[in-house]
Amino acid sequence: MRPTGPSMDVRTTAKRKVLISGASISGPALAYWLSRSGCAVTVVEKAHTLRDGGYPIDIRGTAIEVVRRMGILPRLRDAHIDSRRCTFLNADGSELASVRPHIIAGSVEGQDLEVRRGDLATALYGKVRDDVEFLFGDSIDTLDQSGPAVDVTFHSGRRRTFDLVIGADGMHSATRESLFGPEERFHRYLGYCFAIFTMPNTFGLSRELMLWNAPGKAAALYAVGDNDELHAFLNFHRPRPPFDALRNPDAQRDLVATVFADVGWEVPGMVSAMRDADDLFFDTAGQIRMAHWSSGRVALVGDAAYAPSFLTGQGSSLALVGAYMLANALATHRDHTAAFAAYERDTREFVAMNQALVDNGAARLFPTTEQALEQRNTMLRALVTMPAAPVRPAHSALALPEFAPDAVTPVP
Repeated sequence: MRPTGPSMDVRTTAKRKVLISGASISGPALAYWLSRSGCAVTVVEKAHTLRDGGYPIDIRGTAIEVVRRMGILPRLRDAHIDSRRCTFLNADGSELASVRPHIIAGSVEGQDLEVRRGDLATALYGKVRDDVEFLFGDSIDTLDQSGPAVDVTFHSGRRRTFDLVIGADGMHSATRESLFGPEERFHRYLGYCFAIFTMPNTFGLSRELMLWNAPGKAAALYAVGDNDELHAFLNFHRPRPPFDALRNPDAQRDLVATVFADVGWEVPGMVSAMRDADDLFFDTAGQIRMAHWSSGRVALVGDAAYAPSFLTGQGSSLALVGAYMLANALATHRDHTAAFAAYERDTREFVAMNQALVDNGAARLFPTTEQALEQRNTMLRALVTMPAAPVRPAHSALALPEFAPDAVTPVP
């Protein structure tokens, strides 16, 4: 299927030069659409190579249309994990309920996708690697907007000038901090910390998730296929974020081990595996909420501007949709100020609705009290005994515009 996108009739030789910081999801997606609309795009990524592997992520609703227009939907459908069941366990490890995963996730079975994060990143990179300049193993050091463009000094020492710079560098965005100030100004903490890592599949699990709960604590083992590796997940409630541990892996391991000491099921083995894991990812569940997503010639996209948290299941989808909307705005408006304003105007309500999912009970899988846990368990038992009902999607939708017919963005 021919991808739907902007016209390739580039009528100017003065290509707009755009630097994107971050080569995860929103960065390469934005690079694809900007390149097709006639921009000269450079992507800088602090990692030395493309990051493969990683935990499963969801592609839902409007984001499905984005990847269809990019021409990568068939590849992602082939990579769909297609989990068969989600088994909930009591505190003593006994089975509480077993349900189809889409019922819990709020996804639309047969339409929405779940893939390994690395599979999506690889598909996006494959679409742009021949048309976009990638600078791996480097990062932005300083941004100077005092002139008619953005003078960028990289950590490596190289210096370049760009017409626009886009921060697609995640929830803990250095681009955002350099422009708007410390993350604490925009971070909305949601009361949870989590650790994700891989461990050997010694349980014989296949295409399934097992979730253990106690008040304020949860542990999950996720087999995304039939291989010998599991994704392990330890989540716990904490009233205040542990700032002292966020940049200290040893402190993270100690904190998780302390929280999960003396609990049952397979958690002791998971904690031991976490101690030895070389891919531990520890963070807080939180959102980024900002009054504005741009300053001068620099804008933010994806988690850097509006991280919704893993509790919504919408992070990757917002990244894909936001990248499309930003690129479309830049293709439609020759003036970057007007483009950034249109991007915010047309995308903000969609972002707000999806971020609000966590306020509408999206954290019910991780109850913090005995009463809330029992209410959640009662709901699960009802799902098993009652006839199946249509699942209402957890996400909110956005009608995507077609790219501007001319789709040419010369330097203003």
